[in-house]
Amino acid sequence: MNSSRCLAAAAVAGTLLAAGAPLSQGREAKGLQRTIQLPKPSTEGAVSVEKAIQRRRSVRGFGERPLTLAQASQLLWSAQGVTEAKKGLRSAPSAGACYPLEAYLVAGAVDGLAPGVYRYSPRGHLLALLSEGDARARLKEKGRTQQMIGRAPATIVVSADLGRIRPRYRDRAERYTHMEAGHAGQNVSLQAEALGLGTVMVGAFDDAGVKNALGLPSGETPLYLIPIGVPGN
Repeated sequence: MNSSRCLAAAAVAGTLLAAGAPLSQGREAKGLQRTIQLPKPSTEGAVSVEKAIQRRRSVRGFGERPLTLAQASQLLWSAQGVTEAKKGLRSAPSAGACYPLEAYLVAGAVDGLAPGVYRYSPRGHLLALLSEGDARARLKEKGRTQQMIGRAPATIVVSADLGRIRPRYRDRAERYTHMEAGHAGQNVSLQAEALGLGTVMVGAFDDAGVKNALGLPSGETPLYLIPIGVPGN
């Protein structure tokens, strides 16, 4: 599989999402808007890359202030957003442009967004509602009861579908996917710092438990939990 075919496979997944095709076995959301167009991300900011790198620290305490929809938009774009529309290239490098990663937003307190589990579509820069209701408590339970997962206003969950990359890279596919998750995670860390937010990379969780709690598709494996919010006690 060459890079063009990898890009095509990623594009098909994005098109299905934008069209509202079912993507998980989770509880169907009723009475809520199924897709949400996110605010356009900014490509300029007041904090330099160098300053964000220098300031970045893991934050495990969050205040009560909710995230704004614009902040959620910027964070998701930093993780997997499209940065070159013609070729569909994204913010984080991917081996062969296969893009095996998916990003989800577990929203509990985001202004302008109902609590629920959402899947991010890089193409179109939108969210698709997978299940309604605040899922932070059950995510915390499957995350070894780490308190910051329950207290953060939102958590980005990064998962991977190795079926997109394995045909080309075979026994190196898993390694390349984990490298890509690291790229995306660092992007989110630096973007959070630039927005005056805090975050921490969480890898200690029950894989199957997180997958079931959020209703992720059978072919995906969760790799990262990234709780985000305004730093506090």
